[in-house]
Amino acid sequence: MDDACEVTGLGRTKLYELIGAGRIVTTTIGRRRLVVVRSDFLLITILNSYLSTLRMLVHFSPSSSI
Repeated sequence: MDDACEVTGLGRTKLYELIGAGRIVTTTIGRRRLVVVRSDFLLITILNSYLSTLRMLVHFSPSSSI
């Protein structure tokens, strides 16, 4: 769950809320709850986070003409 929080930028409470709503798929191994990366919501969130980071890097790049 810590990795999912870090990747998505969401808190544990929000992730558990989305899991409960069926928006994020998880599996449990022992006492560990693992997020299935193919979960549609998680994939979209990761891609949005990645694109936002790229936009910031391009915007603040010294070679940028913006």
